[in-house]
Amino acid sequence: MATLLRELAPQVLAKLARRHRDFAAAEDALQQALLAAARQWPDTGVPQQPRAWLLRVASRRLADHVRAELARTRREIFVFDAGPVAAPAPDDDAEVAADDTLALVLMCCHPALTRTSAIALTLRAVAGLTTGEIARAFLVPEATMAQRISRAKQTIASSGIGFELPGPQQLDARLDAALHVLYLVFNEGYASGGAHLVRVDLAREAIRLARMLLTLRPTHGELLGLLALMLLTDARRDARTGARGELVALDEQDRSRWDRAAIAEGIALVTEALSRRRFGPYAIQAAIAALHDEAPSTAQTDWPQILALYGALEAMSDNPMVRLNRAVALAMVRGPAAGLAALAALADEPRLAGGHRLDAVRGHLLEMAGDRAAALVHYRAAAACTTSVPERDYLIARAARLEQCPG
Repeated sequence: MATLLRELAPQVLAKLARRHRDFAAAEDALQQALLAAARQWPDTGVPQQPRAWLLRVASRRLADHVRAELARTRREIFVFDAGPVAAPAPDDDAEVAADDTLALVLMCCHPALTRTSAIALTLRAVAGLTTGEIARAFLVPEATMAQRISRAKQTIASSGIGFELPGPQQLDARLDAALHVLYLVFNEGYASGGAHLVRVDLAREAIRLARMLLTLRPTHGELLGLLALMLLTDARRDARTGARGELVALDEQDRSRWDRAAIAEGIALVTEALSRRRFGPYAIQAAIAALHDEAPSTAQTDWPQILALYGALEAMSDNPMVRLNRAVALAMVRGPAAGLAALAALADEPRLAGGHRLDAVRGHLLEMAGDRAAALVHYRAAAACTTSVPERDYLIARAARLEQCPG
């Protein structure tokens, strides 16, 4: 049921925002409707038209909100029905099923909002991420992210931002932020904490919305690159998880389980993206993913080319994750000592502090270098920090395997 609610939430929110032109109130009403569903549906069963049910309950909550506001200011009010929730009419679901999610994304990415606020708000509204999850994606404290989201809602309310698909020029002004949102939604699908390694619903939704956006901008190099990156990464999803839900590292995956159709589509898209005069970090990341997907094994991977591509990425952005991945590629090309030297420069990087990735990579490179004792320390440190249960188990198993090795 949680998956169903997560899938329906952005569709209902989009419909409420379009109808009532009050994003903040629509979001509050949706949360109340989701809470009502979580309480009632386990007992009564999921309604035949769950979207229409959510829309009806949320609309009633919005009506209650408006009525309270009007009463508070002692104005004439419009009286809304406050009786029990009736079953939706047969055509109610058809109305709400019309997909406004892409319009919701583009509204949240309005240039009146700061780039970071727009992206944070969209992640909340469209992907249903918590403030903590969004803060982790941005590598900032949760309180800071809460303030950004609150300010974004206030800006939408005060500026009267409309809810409709923008025209060509307006779309260009919002496209970069929209691409960043889809990128973060997809990444959250693969980097979320908890018991599951992958949140398939988030990854699929990001791919679906990227395909929709591509119908509006079919020749945009970075959009082509982003969709390619998602497909080339998602193609490995099934092989990334073992029979018990455990993490299977890239070098241990059964490559016959990779989705060859998705790989073919991704390679075609990234080839087209790189043929454009202008391309950027998404196309380069897609090119790296394509090199992994085309390689028959880790040993036969074109690591020198991957290292060169990470160098190009590093020149484009100050992203510590890019530098972390480049250190791995450097170790594969020039040996673990070179990779460890590159990691040393990240030791004081505040955006990696408190996370597990730096220790995990350091443990891996120390193991490559034959320093088992030091590798153990860093694997265990990484396991203590990660919020993902499968990743924690993988790191603990890795440490245990080293501990049991003779010599």
